[in-house]
Amino acid sequence: MVAISLDPSLSMQIGKDCHHRGAVITEEIEGLIKVYKDGHTERPQIVPFVASSLAPEYGVISQDLIIDKFTNIWARFYVPTTCDGKLPLIVYFHGGGFCVGSAAWSCYHEFLARLSVNAGCLIMSVNYRLAPENPLPAAFDDGIKALIWLKQQALSSANDWLSSQCNFSNVFVAGDSAGANIAYNVIARLGSKGAAAIKPIDLKGMILIQPFFGGETRTNSEKYSLQSSRSALSLATSDTYWRLALPSGANREHPWCNPLGKGSSVKMDDLMKLPAMVCIAEMDILKDRSMEFAAALAKGRKRVKQVIHRDVGHGFQVLSKSQVSQTRTLEMLAQIQAFISG
Repeated sequence: MVAISLDPSLSMQIGKDCHHRGAVITEEIEGLIKVYKDGHTERPQIVPFVASSLAPEYGVISQDLIIDKFTNIWARFYVPTTCDGKLPLIVYFHGGGFCVGSAAWSCYHEFLARLSVNAGCLIMSVNYRLAPENPLPAAFDDGIKALIWLKQQALSSANDWLSSQCNFSNVFVAGDSAGANIAYNVIARLGSKGAAAIKPIDLKGMILIQPFFGGETRTNSEKYSLQSSRSALSLATSDTYWRLALPSGANREHPWCNPLGKGSSVKMDDLMKLPAMVCIAEMDILKDRSMEFAAALAKGRKRVKQVIHRDVGHGFQVLSKSQVSQTRTLEMLAQIQAFISG
């Protein structure tokens, strides 16, 4: 299997070239993304891109592997150095409203290295295609492709580095924000009979951290939550992400945005009977939607663990260095470890 070493200097070029003067901007999230009328997209480097190497004190080895060279899908793997035997695996999808973010972002690199060593598990952090160049369902397609690739590794044992350390019968699908939406929609695509399609991969649960869902009707937390100017997700930002990510002509009642809406064909009873963990930030505008979604999962007769992290907002575990955020992040790491341990 081909390993890749991501050159941060190449990634740092993304979005650096300013478009021609006078070009019309049709959508913009300040500091994150500009979309021009002619289709050109710029993503300023608000977060550093980093290579897979980690300092020894992390206690984790990291490596990048190509999933699909034709669509440039790759994944960053994390393996704790202090654990013996084959370990559980978390297939993880990063956040960013489907439009920004990377498995090479420094904030995810650090968070997932900590999760790997604290939870005693391997992590496969998938770098999927972004909107608006690749609108939904491209990210969902890439999520399925990642699981099929994993299945192939389990069947062939061609990658000794992975097969010697991964327990393919103990796999979790996870993500935060848009990544949690991807994790859910990957499971929804597999459906109630999906387990057979990816054997010998055996999915044991899904971990949804502040899942990015929406709808045309505003919830109370969307309408009334007070957000600072530095908040990772405002209502206006959320709406812009959805305009860029959804298929042309779709609104926020599309089932990829609102899985509980009338337009959704996915019934909770039809999903694989996987245990689920839903992490909710108390100050997140998505709090109410996350709680409604967790309740709907529970009605589908799934074992659902709902966790509310107090006094923090959306994306706190990767974007905030405050003392309360650091405390809640440690709590989250312990809670995820307990969930995957059964």
